[in-house]
Amino acid sequence: MPAIALARPARWLAPGLIFIALVVAVIGSLGAPLITSVATGYRVSLASAQWTLTLPLLTGAIAAPVLGRLGAGAHRRAAVLATLIVVVAGSLLTVLASTAGPAGPAGFGLLLLGRGGQGIGLGLTPLVIGIARDHLTNDRIAHDRPGLGSATSAIAQISVASTVGIGVGYPVAGWLTDLAGVRAAYLLGLALTVAALLVGWLLVPASPSGRAARLDLTGASWLAAGLLLLLLMISQNQWWRDRPVVATGGLIVALLLLAGWAARQWRQPEPLLDLRLLRQPTMLGANASMLLGGVGMYLLVTLITRFVQSPDQAGYGFGFSTFQAGLVLVPFSALGFLAGRLTPRLNQRVNPIASLAVSSIVVLLAFVLFATARSSWYLPVLAMAVLGYGVGSFSAAMPAVILPVTAAAETSAAMAANQVVRSVGFSIGSAVGGLILAANTGAGRRFPAEHGYVVAAWLGAVIMLATAALVAVTGRGGAARTDGQCLAPATNRGQH
Repeated sequence: MPAIALARPARWLAPGLIFIALVVAVIGSLGAPLITSVATGYRVSLASAQWTLTLPLLTGAIAAPVLGRLGAGAHRRAAVLATLIVVVAGSLLTVLASTAGPAGPAGFGLLLLGRGGQGIGLGLTPLVIGIARDHLTNDRIAHDRPGLGSATSAIAQISVASTVGIGVGYPVAGWLTDLAGVRAAYLLGLALTVAALLVGWLLVPASPSGRAARLDLTGASWLAAGLLLLLLMISQNQWWRDRPVVATGGLIVALLLLAGWAARQWRQPEPLLDLRLLRQPTMLGANASMLLGGVGMYLLVTLITRFVQSPDQAGYGFGFSTFQAGLVLVPFSALGFLAGRLTPRLNQRVNPIASLAVSSIVVLLAFVLFATARSSWYLPVLAMAVLGYGVGSFSAAMPAVILPVTAAAETSAAMAANQVVRSVGFSIGSAVGGLILAANTGAGRRFPAEHGYVVAAWLGAVIMLATAALVAVTGRGGAARTDGQCLAPATNRGQH
């Protein structure tokens, strides 16, 4: 029903795209507060239950470049709707698995299959950014005609929602689990994904005419295998501690696979991800800083949520319940969305690269606050709020750096590359936090020494300082600016 989608008022498109990005972020993070409940209900280890969070990240990273390439062609609307149908099907599987109760390996396998399907939705962000760029107006038109959405503002908020949206899902899922069990949380996920599918069906327009894109299935297979092995290796803390040779060997094989994939992409006329764009200093700097910054950002989220849940017998922490720990992320999301609204306006006055550098410093300050002040419960919460503002600002500035040096038809593919880099960075950040805390856990002890949190926090501060320096250095080679016209739809580009 493309005609219905195109007949909807333009004012509904931007909120609809933001809603879709928010829903897939919430669903992707739904496993985090449920890990303990899943382990108990399905009688599996915590390490096995952790896969209900890791697997969606894996499938999202693999789906992003494939969907990004499809988004560059004529079938973008179909790709969005098909992906949302898969996400709804995955959500239904999680409900069926949780309804069956502790069904052993078969029930847990069904749950993992559903979570994998839900994670594919994480690859939708590049597509909805491409839609916003093509079908929303530039800043000047939006100012003159307030009923229309601004592409610059919408793209920034889509990027923010896809990152800080995790803070929306944590407390709600924790509360529902405490109230009515895991099934209630997964039922919420099903309801949200059905709503996102309905919004997509009604609002997502077709691609502009004249576009075509060929999907490199062989390249997609190589990338999927390389990313799957890479993220598998860096997410297995126990392997690095107990079987370092196996973990190192697996990491080397993953890097070789990705190197072979990159060599293939360089020779392809229509690559899955156009690595030649990295010759542009701005594009190279943006993706490198996303990788490094992603490590630091997710590292601090991991540290704070674990710290506040540590009980009194650990000698630190506050013994927060699942719901209370989820509430800690509310300031993270609130300040993140605030930054998402303020940063596009700031980028009209200063270079977006400067916004990236400043955002990195804000995240650094959150690390310093956590490293030096943890005696009262509100101090980690304050650090989480500062982190949220830094992450929100960083996420909002990133598209403003990438898109001015990207052709409109390649928007989805370019943002898909950045999405993959971000997923890898987040995974590394989570793994680094686990490794440091595991290294500071004495023999026979369940909880790490508090010193481990301090070491990890200072390492994160160094990472974010390096991120700010990287942004500043690479920014000299190709400063990007956003003046409203850069992000105008292709049809308006020649008129303004």
